[in-house]
Amino acid sequence: MTATITLTNAVELATVERSGFVESRHAGAAVVLAPDGTVLRALGDVSAPVFPRSCMKPFQALAILASGVDLSPEEITIASGSHSGTAPHVSLVRGMLARAGLPVEALGCPADWPLDRNARDELVRSGGRASPVYMNCSGKHAAMLLACVQNGWDTDSYLDPQHPLQERIRDVLQRFTGERIAASGVDGCGAPVHAISLTALARGIAKISTSPANSSFDIFRRAASLSAAIRANGWAIDGPGRANTLVVDQVGLLAKGGAEGVMVMAQPDGTSVALKMLDGSLRAASIVALELLAAVGSVPAEQVERIRPALDLAVLGGGVPVGAIRASAAVTG
Repeated sequence: MTATITLTNAVELATVERSGFVESRHAGAAVVLAPDGTVLRALGDVSAPVFPRSCMKPFQALAILASGVDLSPEEITIASGSHSGTAPHVSLVRGMLARAGLPVEALGCPADWPLDRNARDELVRSGGRASPVYMNCSGKHAAMLLACVQNGWDTDSYLDPQHPLQERIRDVLQRFTGERIAASGVDGCGAPVHAISLTALARGIAKISTSPANSSFDIFRRAASLSAAIRANGWAIDGPGRANTLVVDQVGLLAKGGAEGVMVMAQPDGTSVALKMLDGSLRAASIVALELLAAVGSVPAEQVERIRPALDLAVLGGGVPVGAIRASAAVTG
């Protein structure tokens, strides 16, 4: 059976300290690439395959754009994002469905509640219920359906691995990462997900981040528009106060997290990082990625310190901070 990084090939990426006692440790692997693609840092086995989970969304969105679909910058971003279900997020999703002439029921993602607490509370107070439109992947799914309608592809089977759109997504992923897919599966939202190495994932997000807007190739012009859209609309990639939005808005990086502890970030110059926490937790992923970029001089240390308090890293005891989640010495050293 194809498998991801093993414990013996992982390193400690973060610790959780409570009252001066290291209570938990996050092990995994991480890679930092220079703008020319050379490896600046490699912790653990960065050649083992991982399912990128939602870190695949920028590549899926790029395939949608490459299929000839014109999306607004906000729509491009939510198609690349894992939104928190606020009213502006849901409005974008409904707008794409309206353009496709399709109802909410056409979405192939499962019903869910908004991730944003205020949005969820308001939905409950109004007597609403869980719906696919609130699911964090609904922007991607709505954009996929719009691509199908505009290209005359079947909408009922749009999540089938053999569907023309899914075949295009595989082609884009392999082209931009420079690596053949090691395994395929079904993501939490029902869409196909494909395993590649962390090195390939970092290389792919860097290529999106650095694609020139004046390229003679349409797909690179599309990638440039995707990169610019995300940087200008950090709110749509995640949500108010959430990690990816904070990193995009405050540090200027492309940032995308994925379930099961996967994270990618990239600078406009192509310096990039990809990591996976083996326990599947994302709670330390953002700070570890930022500390890795700071360690190679790509992000100023003072920027990391400014954003740190907003990343929900405090360990509480009785509602009072008694410790913190911290990147390990292997990361910061």
